[in-house]
Amino acid sequence: MKNVDSKRREFIADSARFASLAMIASALPLMASGTNATKGATMQKRKVGNLEVSAIGMGCMGFSHGYGKTPPKQYALEAIREAFDFGCNFYDTAEGYGKEMFYAGHNEELVGEALQSVRKNAIIATKFHLSDEEGKKPLYDTIKSHLNASMKRLKTDYVDLYYWHRINETIALESVAQVMGRLIKEGLIRGWGLSQVGVKYIDTAHKITPLSAVQNLYSMMERECEKEVFPYCLQNNIAVVPFSPLASGFLSGKVTTSTKFEGDDVRKFVPQLSKDNINANQPLLELIRAYAKDKNATPAQISLAWMLHKYPNCVPIPGSKNKERILENLGAWSVALSNSEFKSLEKELDKISIHGHRGIEETQQNSFGNKWKNQNFKKAKE
Repeated sequence: MKNVDSKRREFIADSARFASLAMIASALPLMASGTNATKGATMQKRKVGNLEVSAIGMGCMGFSHGYGKTPPKQYALEAIREAFDFGCNFYDTAEGYGKEMFYAGHNEELVGEALQSVRKNAIIATKFHLSDEEGKKPLYDTIKSHLNASMKRLKTDYVDLYYWHRINETIALESVAQVMGRLIKEGLIRGWGLSQVGVKYIDTAHKITPLSAVQNLYSMMERECEKEVFPYCLQNNIAVVPFSPLASGFLSGKVTTSTKFEGDDVRKFVPQLSKDNINANQPLLELIRAYAKDKNATPAQISLAWMLHKYPNCVPIPGSKNKERILENLGAWSVALSNSEFKSLEKELDKISIHGHRGIEETQQNSFGNKWKNQNFKKAKE
């Protein structure tokens, strides 16, 4: 533990030159909506490998998939650009986002078009899958083919952060790690990562080609990463990029038992969001609402501020298809919890039982995404 603590202090020191002073953040009055308080201010930066990213990124999936009916294309483009103007420079997408309601690559196209004029100042992360059949072919050519297709849709000649979306158990992780190292040397990607993995896979990959990031499920309701993943990543200077840091919207307080999950809405499959579990998990909401009231913030902002305070290598990427919610989430960077407030919140969180659990270890053979395979979705029209 002493070694981990030492690495934690080193990571904090390394990140300090990229961070805004806490006193600046606390001096910015944060409105409950979170949409105007920090616009125009410089958002705190953190490190993802050798990349400097805003402390809070933006998950872009919802414009193509995952939350039911999608907004019009122009709205999505404006939302991404407004996030950039607000101070966010870190955007997450994937080659597969959109295939249920549109087509594979739909989300990458949106992100690429929205950020084309500011590409040099934006950090774009995307992801690829490998099928069993692809695993039988030369891996370098196969992965590079995925990458080339993504770069074309993203309107770029490099990708900042390239994730293997889900490990395929029929394909050697070591071989994929070697390919990623080659792509880094060629300048086609600047860093790479894995998603929904435990320390065994992280360690195997990192020893071959150092990882920049691990994108796992993490929130106040899914804290499995705290056991081994965060300690290992802190020790090895790997960023943890939590997806669904607001527990699919539950921690915003906007999801109730009357909320209808339609179309390809992922939340119909989220364990914590069954009607029984929504009711059973209300004590958690009551707790963060109390802190939100004291801090003149929103429950979502308290949830994000908590993890930012807890781990210096944590860069959450909350997703939303609503402009107001997106800016509210980004505004969480200026909600500063004091050490005493954080310790008190941690103590109370530890007392609360969470109902429903998804976990962090998934492969292509055992993925949450497999729940869509037998679903018939009506393709959206743009």
